[in-house]
Amino acid sequence: MPRPVSSIPNLGPASEAAFARAGIHSAEEIEAMGPDAAYERFLLAGNPPHFIGYYAMLMGLQGRPWNDCRGEEKARLRARFDAIKARVSAQATPIQGDGKLESVFDELGLRPKR
Repeated sequence: MPRPVSSIPNLGPASEAAFARAGIHSAEEIEAMGPDAAYERFLLAGNPPHFIGYYAMLMGLQGRPWNDCRGEEKARLRARFDAIKARVSAQATPIQGDGKLESVFDELGLRPKR
């Protein structure tokens, strides 16, 4: 029986639901993918980036409390987090609409005149 994502220390039901939106349904999947690949998939699913959530997951995978991350280690993890966000941002494709919503915004005066 697979372990739920929430069995990883520091991750709870909200994290479990967010990872499920990314198609990740078990702690074993996160462990097999590695934390960076799992978090990248998490972001690609439309979940918002959150540095504390990222390093809390990493600390949990190591069996450490979320607030155990400090100093140089935290700085290295921040660089990894920023690199993941940059990769996801480079992969993101802007949604191309039909312009109708923008027209409504213009009518209502919600966008600056062009």
